[in-house]
Amino acid sequence: MTRSEADHSVFYCHSTFSKCVYLVVYVDDIVITGNDDIKIFHLKQFLFIHFQTKDLDHLKYFLDIEVAQSKEGIVISQRKYALDILQETSMSNCRPVDSPMDSNMKLMVKHGEPYSDPGRYRRYRRLVELIYLTMTRPRPDISFAVGVVIQFMQEAPCVDHWAIVLRILRYIKKTLGHRVYYMRIREIPLYQVIVMLIGRSTIGFCILIGGNVVSWKSKKQNTVARSSADGKYWVMTSATCELIWEKLLAKEISIEFVNSSNQLADIFTKSLRGPSIQVICSKLGAYNLYALA
Repeated sequence: MTRSEADHSVFYCHSTFSKCVYLVVYVDDIVITGNDDIKIFHLKQFLFIHFQTKDLDHLKYFLDIEVAQSKEGIVISQRKYALDILQETSMSNCRPVDSPMDSNMKLMVKHGEPYSDPGRYRRYRRLVELIYLTMTRPRPDISFAVGVVIQFMQEAPCVDHWAIVLRILRYIKKTLGHRVYYMRIREIPLYQVIVMLIGRSTIGFCILIGGNVVSWKSKKQNTVARSSADGKYWVMTSATCELIWEKLLAKEISIEFVNSSNQLADIFTKSLRGPSIQVICSKLGAYNLYALA
């Protein structure tokens, strides 16, 4: 298999007849996917021989993310992990709220009464790290709120900072059913990038492919923009870098845009209009011999 230059944790193998196999590895967790069943079987056998591995069949759980597959698409969520965090923090029976953070709340370094219990500070730090490192991946709705409270981890957090963390947990309790849905698409359209400047120095953007969000970011900049124009340039630069990486990876693993007029298999799967039938038939080499004469 070939190692991806864009992402060294991704390996791929392309063969004839549009067959492909992809392998994604993270520490000791591996995901194998593709449409070449024979190569997938041989790859599994190779791993069994050279490493102590276990086949868990269809992907259902990866890096604390639950995966559900169907003919219509793929759904990812973290319901189980969210329930574990709520139970660990004794927030299973908390009162749910509709938002992870009060829109009028403006936090500062010294905001409210400081902590006097070092153990509580360690609990605060660990909890914020858990939410930030894991739950922001399939939960774009809490990315901004978590990004705000994590800014105060280096300094001594205050009571108001802890209140925001508890509010995030209450929001998670309210939205346990939230999931990210990736619908199945027959053709890959152009990338769609949505960018936004939040406040003076926080940027946010998301990247969609075929209506499916594949990347998002909410981050506070190290410096404050001197004007809204500077801030827009920052977010455009950050989004462009991410988009370039996404396109390099997609090109490397041969995910390319295929116009509907070039989808030759459409003639076998759905009813088409006359002109479309003629175009596809000509590409398949099926001609009206009488018309040629």
